[in-house]
Amino acid sequence: MTTRPAPWPGDVLPSAAGPLPLRSAPPDGPADDEAVRWRLDAAVGAVDAPDVVFALSRHGRRTVRCGGTAPLPPVHRADLRYEIGSASKTFTGLLLARLTQSGVLSGGEPAAALLDPGRPASRDPVTLAHLITHTSGLPALPADFFLRALPSWRSNPYAGYPAGRVIDAFLRYRPRHRPGTRWRYSNFAVSVLGHALAAVTATPWEDLLTAHVLGPLRLGEVALHAEGPGTDATGHRRDGATPTPPLAVGGFQAAGAVRATPHDLLTFLEAHLDPSASPLAGALRAVRRPVLRRGLGHRHLHTVAWFQHPTDRGPMYFHCGATLGQQAFLGFHPGTGTALAAVCTRRFRARDAFVPTAYALLAE
Repeated sequence: MTTRPAPWPGDVLPSAAGPLPLRSAPPDGPADDEAVRWRLDAAVGAVDAPDVVFALSRHGRRTVRCGGTAPLPPVHRADLRYEIGSASKTFTGLLLARLTQSGVLSGGEPAAALLDPGRPASRDPVTLAHLITHTSGLPALPADFFLRALPSWRSNPYAGYPAGRVIDAFLRYRPRHRPGTRWRYSNFAVSVLGHALAAVTATPWEDLLTAHVLGPLRLGEVALHAEGPGTDATGHRRDGATPTPPLAVGGFQAAGAVRATPHDLLTFLEAHLDPSASPLAGALRAVRRPVLRRGLGHRHLHTVAWFQHPTDRGPMYFHCGATLGQQAFLGFHPGTGTALAAVCTRRFRARDAFVPTAYALLAE
């Protein structure tokens, strides 16, 4: 999905022109570990941002390289937590799969019935599965979002749109097309899903995610709220110099609230590479299965949480995210045993090299 005018860009897929090529390895044939470090250093150097981290796992062996235009922070760049924006949806998708695998839900439940139990049943209801696969018919954001966001457009536009308003906007909305018939990327839809899951389990969203995903995967450095400069990376505007405040997502937690260290992001991705030893094995396998094709002219499939692209060595899974001052790329490639978590602290801009560079590295 290309960048939209909303202040939280969400996903930025590799351009039609293809990913930016990384230089080939040095001709003298270095050892594998040195070659990986060399490639990661090349990727870090290709991204113009105050802070850049590329963290790669190959068959369980990790390599993390950092850089950037800003002075070295007091805390090592790889130990800071970064905003991952719309890549948070991979956590939400795994949570839904987990609840489905454990029999709590089927995925076919009408969201409106969970959020408003007394509401008359609709002939073609929007289900939980529609919400996570972007086939609900909901727009990217509620119609009144932009008006309410104007006072804080350049700081935290999502903060002024609380959970209750997200739910009310959903219950009032009348889709133009029957749910399940068209693909349209939507932060609104995944946010509604989060509120529906919290409602049906009678558990606050943060507690629900912790109990079913973060805890079982031992992701102790993942959070939904910023703590401060010693813990969280500082984002920057497009100029790469002006700091941005920590993201506050209001009622859009399920769509973009996650912040994490590169190491915990690798742990999350490694679980997807090899689900067999994980307590979430069934759910991790479920989120790999393709459920729809985006549409004519698009080569990628959509799973429950991931975009899937074909490669010569089997399918590759990825999701991008962007906030007002940071970007993230998460991906894993089972055919090569590779997982990649990349983050940077500069807002997406035209001809930005971050996503194409990360995509090319994972696809190698």
